Amino acid sequence: MLDHYVKEILNARVYEVADETPLEYAPSLSRRLGNKIWLKREDLQPVFSFKLRGAFNRMAQLSEAERQHGVVTASAGNHAQGVALAAGREGIPATIVMPEWVSISKQEATRSYGGTVLIHGANITESLDTAAALARDRGMIFVHPFDD
Repeated sequence: MLDHYVKEILNARVYEVADETPLEYAPSLSRRLGNKIWLKREDLQPVFSFKLRGAFNRMAQLSEAERQHGVVTASAGNHAQGVALAAGREGIPATIVMPEWVSISKQEATRSYGGTVLIHGANITESLDTAAALARDRGMIFVHPFDD
């Protein structure tokens, strides 16, 4: 089982958009926890998060027919930008449903990567429900914020 998982990781299409980021030793945290702690600097990615990896890998696996229908997701954060950037690189239309309270800066960042932002829902659960309905009603591919 572990061999299969490692193989999937090593074969994932992510480095077309993601940078290979460094590990950085955290001396204060290491002292406090009594161990050697290294941090993976995913904040150095183009969208400042590891979320880009899963989004792009998901887009790269879509069939041509699925690409034509576009993708949809819900997010109030970095997943939105990861999906927008990944979809843009692959030429796939992307709709990102964001809750009403999401910051203007997150909306603008998502749009800057080519995503269409739809503001709907008082919370992320309502936004996810809207994204799932769009996927079902329009034949779009749902890109889950936690599972992809």
